[in-house]
Amino acid sequence: MKMFLLLGALLTTTLPPVEVNLANKQQAPEEKHVAIVIDDFGNGMKGSEEILSLPIPLTIAVMPFLSTTEKDANLAFEKGHEVIVHLPMEPLHGKKSWLGPGAITTDLSNNEVKERVNTAIDAVPHAVGMNNHMGSKVTADQRIMRIILEVCKERGLYYLDSKTTSKSVAADLAMELKVPYLENEMFFDEQYTIAHITKQANLLMNKIAKDNEIIAIGHVGIAGEKTASVLKQYIPMVKQKAEAVTLSKLFIDPEEVTDLD
Repeated sequence: MKMFLLLGALLTTTLPPVEVNLANKQQAPEEKHVAIVIDDFGNGMKGSEEILSLPIPLTIAVMPFLSTTEKDANLAFEKGHEVIVHLPMEPLHGKKSWLGPGAITTDLSNNEVKERVNTAIDAVPHAVGMNNHMGSKVTADQRIMRIILEVCKERGLYYLDSKTTSKSVAADLAMELKVPYLENEMFFDEQYTIAHITKQANLLMNKIAKDNEIIAIGHVGIAGEKTASVLKQYIPMVKQKAEAVTLSKLFIDPEEVTDLD
């Protein structure tokens, strides 16, 4: 998983000696981190209440300009979750009607893209980051993604690539522009059945055993209530193996990284 400006950058510095208990090499749960992102808030979607009531900190991705955008963002913040902008972006396939208002499309001018991104950020209270809603066409477009990431940098937001295409240029541009960046590793509910969501939850547990940081995305909407139900069952198991965190907890201050040279 690609993550820029993370604690892992500290590994290149000289640290004081640390006493190691060789009798217990297994990592403590707090040394592993799981960040669960839930997309598609902002339109009163099924499962919204159940997701927000889960007993772990989540990152809630809220679409701008919809009927419950402000309500959902405010409620998520009040419940201790982290809020990011779920920015609608043009896909290679799919209906434009699925994008919602204010979508970023490849036929927009540079100024139009910049204005729409800024307006979307303004529309979502408490937002500290951004990820893409759909966007397989836009995230592969150098011109558009450069503008989006430049705005993120100007506004102090990190960017999570939902990875809806393997051709995304976001990682390289984020590194060039020094924008805090993360990548999604898996989706819980691209199929809307309990069986599939449970299968993905088991995959998450397997990833926890192998990796120190895992990012996974679920959704409210068609599968929202099912996703909430499965996550509720798996949360106790997750807590035994890792600390559940919001996305920003995976970062350290970029200034601190710069000063470590």
